[in-house]
Amino acid sequence: MIDLNHIDDLARRLSTLVPPGLRESREELQQNFKSVLQSGLAKLDLVTREEFEVQRAVLLRTREKLDELQRTVAELEAQLGGSASPRH
Repeated sequence: MIDLNHIDDLARRLSTLVPPGLRESREELQQNFKSVLQSGLAKLDLVTREEFEVQRAVLLRTREKLDELQRTVAELEAQLGGSASPRH
């Protein structure tokens, strides 16, 4: 979820960039900026930092398990290669 305080702050900062002749409609512009920002961000496929960290931890554990399995397979292949006799 996007922090609405950040969106409010960005909308306020954008409204300060409005030319002086349009300052009287500053609040309306600020609301429009906020709506556009929320709409644009809602269309993005974003995850929270917590969700990201959970998935990162799962991926790291999976990588460790894969490395372990690759070592085991290599050891088994080495054992089979050393004990196998040619069949001619």
